[in-house]
Amino acid sequence: MGKGESARVYEGQLVATGLRFGLVCSRFNEFFVRKLLEGAIDCIERHGGDAGEVETAWTPGSFELPMVCNRFAQTGRFDAVIALGVVIQGGTPHAQYINSEVAKGVAQSAMHTGVPVIYGVITADTIEQAVERSGTKAGNRGADAAQSAIEMANLYKQLPRGK
Repeated sequence: MGKGESARVYEGQLVATGLRFGLVCSRFNEFFVRKLLEGAIDCIERHGGDAGEVETAWTPGSFELPMVCNRFAQTGRFDAVIALGVVIQGGTPHAQYINSEVAKGVAQSAMHTGVPVIYGVITADTIEQAVERSGTKAGNRGADAAQSAIEMANLYKQLPRGK
């Protein structure tokens, strides 16, 4: 072991085989969210996962995502949970408040349950940005979130457990 190296390194693999995922989707801006959902499922399948082991719940809007993510994570049935939504900035600061609370809620859900809960919400200034991030020029945020979920689920399986 050389200088600057640790005795043990933990890294999650990008293999979804045998993993179960809970996807929580916002019905608000559903046109874009369905693209994120498709991207997430495609990513899971491309990494060896089974779409039949994926469960999906729909919420009225993005604000409700953390509550359902938390419920999914508490069941113990999922190796990771993914929040998918699209919040587009309008003429008021409403979107900023929603984005802030959703991000905090998703993080709290992961911390309280010990299950990886991944933030796959697009926070766009314009409809054009939402289009770009839901499967065109800038990739698919749903697929990115699924890739993070796969890696985190595998990483969690390796990490030592507390008492």
